[in-house]
Amino acid sequence: MNRSLASEPVVGAADPGTTPADPGAAPTGPGTSFADPGTALKTSRTSSADPGTGRDAILRAARRAFTQRPYADVTIRGIAADARVSPSLVVKHFGRKEELFNTVADFGPAAAELLAAPLGTLGRHMVLTLVSCRREKQSDPLLRVVFSLGNRDERSLLRDRFHEQVTDALTARLHGPEAALRAELIAGHLLGLGATLSLHREGAGARATPEHIADLYAPALQALITGRAADGTGPGR
Repeated sequence: MNRSLASEPVVGAADPGTTPADPGAAPTGPGTSFADPGTALKTSRTSSADPGTGRDAILRAARRAFTQRPYADVTIRGIAADARVSPSLVVKHFGRKEELFNTVADFGPAAAELLAAPLGTLGRHMVLTLVSCRREKQSDPLLRVVFSLGNRDERSLLRDRFHEQVTDALTARLHGPEAALRAELIAGHLLGLGATLSLHREGAGARATPEHIADLYAPALQALITGRAADGTGPGR
């Protein structure tokens, strides 16, 4: 889908303010929450995927900005201030604002990880991947799409990309009737899991191992993947 997004001139000074919290952040520790603006900043410095480069912190700040404010109101300076880096570092990693927005709206890498398993074990793989991603990267791979609901500006691109890169990709993997409906329901299960883990940030889910969560949650996903009901009936393969 082609959209016209205005590019923003790069300027040197960072805004002093910060932005709301990362909608996909996976809070950890007492006193943090799904809406804690410091969560992603505190954890990004030690992320194994971001060894001091600031890239993960910038991406989390961009997710906060682009999902919670209109595109025209977002600035490179504001994102840099939230990520506690220089505007020039944002440009070094992501280029101009349009390119950074497109990175935020890209669910392709997350979908590739979630779908990287045979159909017979895909439900369990999805749960383990989502929970492990939240804990290791301090960010949910999908949940930011929820914050685009109800918006008709550039943020609607998140919904379009989610449909194309997650739901449609999953539909193509499924066998049997009503594959599109089952794919949508699977996507809903994954979003629901991310939302409840964020909501109950210090609850039982935070203390459970990814394997135990998968033991309880994956069977419902797997039933949708195979097209079989809990009693084993249905056309699944």
